[in-house]
Amino acid sequence: MIIQCTACEKKFSVPDLAITPAGRLVQCSSCGNKWTQYPIKKEIIKPKKTTTKINIPKKKTTKKKSTPTPYSKEYMMQKWGGTIQDYATNKGISKKEKAAKKQKISKHKTDIKLDKPGFGFFNYIITTFVITVFFIGILNFERTRLSRKFPFLEPYINHFFETLENFYILILDFYK
Repeated sequence: MIIQCTACEKKFSVPDLAITPAGRLVQCSSCGNKWTQYPIKKEIIKPKKTTTKINIPKKKTTKKKSTPTPYSKEYMMQKWGGTIQDYATNKGISKKEKAAKKQKISKHKTDIKLDKPGFGFFNYIITTFVITVFFIGILNFERTRLSRKFPFLEPYINHFFETLENFYILILDFYK
């Protein structure tokens, strides 16, 4: 049977035998209201017998439009504008027709371009690190030649490599 809360009027489905003829205290799970529920008397409505005839018109059956079988000549002409032989010999739709079709499609659908994935943040970091190490290696290799040609750069180059050595020692101490 279906009972209804007296406060919020929410309806609940309860088994018929759960409510005895003496009534039962029930509580609404929605609002928390409590009330005594008595069994609901069922009214049986008997249909009246009538002898009138009703004429129901028959529905006209319409045949569905038959579509050509997939990959038949008709299907290829209808869908792609060419035959299987045209596509097999690459004589199907011309490039201009393909571009026109793409424009028609893009007008109807939202233009979502699926670009190739970019280079990525971490790839830039790795590339920058590798290039920096490469240039530091070249600078270390050409250190003496640079200090001979440009003697005023010698203290800066020595200071740079001393700083790199300090970072190296710091990192080794961090892992030990």
